[in-house]
Amino acid sequence: MEQSTKNDQKTLRSIQSKFKKALSDYRLIENEDHILIGLSGGKDSLALVELLGERMKIRVPGFKLTAVHISVENIPYESDLVYLKEHTNQFGIPFVHHITRFDNSTNTNKSTCFLCSWHRRKALFEIAVELGCNKIALGHHLDDIAETLLLNLIYQGSFGSMPPKLKLNKFDMEIIRPLALITEAEMKEFERIRDYQKQIKNCPHEKDSSRREAKKLIAELEKLNPTVRQNIWAAMENIKTDYLPKKVK
Repeated sequence: MEQSTKNDQKTLRSIQSKFKKALSDYRLIENEDHILIGLSGGKDSLALVELLGERMKIRVPGFKLTAVHISVENIPYESDLVYLKEHTNQFGIPFVHHITRFDNSTNTNKSTCFLCSWHRRKALFEIAVELGCNKIALGHHLDDIAETLLLNLIYQGSFGSMPPKLKLNKFDMEIIRPLALITEAEMKEFERIRDYQKQIKNCPHEKDSSRREAKKLIAELEKLNPTVRQNIWAAMENIKTDYLPKKVK
């Protein structure tokens, strides 16, 4: 039991260290920021509320947080709103619940997963503007970012992913990803240690996502090199353009 506790403390220190490193290296938070946290109810967004909430108490720099949960009427995904609100209350973070919907019959060339995600994100942007937020914090971790890079390479023919900080000129707002340096395995350990309540997932479209295939691909690559996720991240910060094709104008 004592050894287990020591291991848990080591895991927590590692996660908190990577969280602070992301904040510092990419300057994710500045004084007087008002940050909207996208709270889906999954382990990553619950952890994001906790890590940012604890950071807010330090107030260096001073910033405000508001957690927003988006429900989509026509997607059967159940969330325990009481639990989510109690979780945010622990850290003195206001909780907002917003309901939206979409009609996928009007856009048949897009998958239901894409449309659901797009409408959730659109609602987050609109609420952020209403609340006067200047940043939106999302719970994407290192695996999410590596998977997105592979999906863009394979399906879009482009080299790009989800950076720790992204400026949105259209909304005069920034998206930040404070969990960018933390692996999914570490987030699962964080969930176990904190004993987060799992939300009920019964979406009939969840298995249709190509992200599952990207996850499997990274798992296979991990057999060749255990640090494949970190190396993918390093590659994004070490692009050697002289060794890539360039069209002659």
